[in-house]
Amino acid sequence: MHLAFRNGKAFVAVAVLWLAFGTAFAQRTEGDVVAGARGLYEAEVRVNSQGEAERNGGFARAMTIVLGKLTGDRSAQSRPGVGQELRHAKDFVKSYDYRQDEGRSVTGAPTFNTTLVVRFDKDQIDGVAATLGLPVWAEPRPKPVLWLAIDDGRGPRLVALAQTNAARAVLDRAQERGYRLGLPSGSAAEQAAVGAIWRGDTAAIARASSRYSPPMQLIGKLYRAKEGGGWTAEWTFVDAGKVLSTWTASQPDARRAMASGADGAADALSRKYAKRSTAAGEPGRYTVQIDGVRNAADYIRLMSYLQGLPVVRGMAPVRAAPDGFIVELELITGMPGLRRMVANGDVLLAEEDQPVLHLR
Repeated sequence: MHLAFRNGKAFVAVAVLWLAFGTAFAQRTEGDVVAGARGLYEAEVRVNSQGEAERNGGFARAMTIVLGKLTGDRSAQSRPGVGQELRHAKDFVKSYDYRQDEGRSVTGAPTFNTTLVVRFDKDQIDGVAATLGLPVWAEPRPKPVLWLAIDDGRGPRLVALAQTNAARAVLDRAQERGYRLGLPSGSAAEQAAVGAIWRGDTAAIARASSRYSPPMQLIGKLYRAKEGGGWTAEWTFVDAGKVLSTWTASQPDARRAMASGADGAADALSRKYAKRSTAAGEPGRYTVQIDGVRNAADYIRLMSYLQGLPVVRGMAPVRAAPDGFIVELELITGMPGLRRMVANGDVLLAEEDQPVLHLR
């Protein structure tokens, strides 16, 4: 490994950092997520067995990861309607397989973990996002430059391409959030930019980063906390010279503090660039006529079905109609979203461009 430093002490300092961060890279900052599947519609999760119940649970967790990458929202599973769709995650799976990973326990004994590799159908996942009105962070996605300085007590050092492993936690976390980070080459001039990183001079870092594209910088300094042990990371995200976000994270584990940079940058990018599709219509209250309800059994079946639709937030009967009734539905998207949703079932049939549904 080549390190562009001028003296042996600097070499030792960075070697110590590499060992501190590199020896546990097989452990993820998010325990359920493992490395490997990097496509936007792919995810890998650990499972306890290859049984059907465990697999279906893995599908739901994998779909949570995919929706998080697609939207840029790490809380996507908490958005209205998503929980109901996660229960049917297996219906959106295009293919899956398993991988056995060998590791080591804390005692050094060999361990074997089963990883479920899931690939989802792009059109179906896109349809879920559109139907539920989820904002989507479009591709291609930018690759900001990571300007990270680490001080383990020997003075701050820039993490450049030659020290990629020292930044593995933040680089991997960025990929888990659906984008990538780049590192500066580590020239002498870039090494000298450590002072600007440490004093928070974002303009100086933007100038140093002008040779790279896009003009986005994730600027961070990671150092040992003065009180209570652990590590503190201070972050600033800059887009075209404008500071989009600043945040600080303190963690007992240096890798978790480092990974917080990727999370904050993803949050800032998705807030700015993720857009909600208008194809499913606008949320609100809609008056809908439902025909074909002839008896109490039909009514109970219909109400049960509507209550289970992810796009329906609430409903209230309005009045009776010939062979049915009129109901007011509170939808998280509009009528196109409702039509798309009922088209996937066998209970209702929707009329095109009309607020009319027919019980099958």
